Amino acid sequence: MGEKILTVHEVKDEKFLRRKAAAFDFAKFRRAEIGALIARMKRTMRRANGVGLSANQIGLDAAMFVAEVPDGQGGRKFYAIFNPRIEKIVPEQVVKEEGCLSVPRAYGEVSRHERITISGLDRNGKPIKVKAWGLLARVFQHEIDHLNGKLFIDRAKQVRTVPVAEALARREKSARQ
Repeated sequence: MGEKILTVHEVKDEKFLRRKAAAFDFAKFRRAEIGALIARMKRTMRRANGVGLSANQIGLDAAMFVAEVPDGQGGRKFYAIFNPRIEKIVPEQVVKEEGCLSVPRAYGEVSRHERITISGLDRNGKPIKVKAWGLLARVFQHEIDHLNGKLFIDRAKQVRTVPVAEALARREKSARQ
């Protein structure tokens, strides 16, 4: 079964979500534990029809996230990135609607950079760099914000709450795009 996702509806959970996550320390985890963590987070994200999930959203004080977006060829590309940092941004920003698994049923327009480059570590602790644009760049920025204790509602304009059925339909659509 997937993990419980912390939400802003619980005061102690919101406090945790608004703290900067600690650096992921590979020395504290065996390789199998890291693989199990990634698998649990991937399963939790998919069950919730999400496109990204940071470790602090499941109560783990560690700078890492998973993301999965369409790859353009009908498949999906999965990422697990530890200790991510935005290295480079292209100044152009695009405004699009966002939601968040930790802020259920809320949506708002968020301006984000259209193209970014992030660095971090892979599941083996090896350095990686990823150039991202479009949805992937947006997801990476959203998840890195989480790890820095920032929620999308802190950036969003015109935040609105939608009925449960509409929220589910929006998440399913977002997971397919």
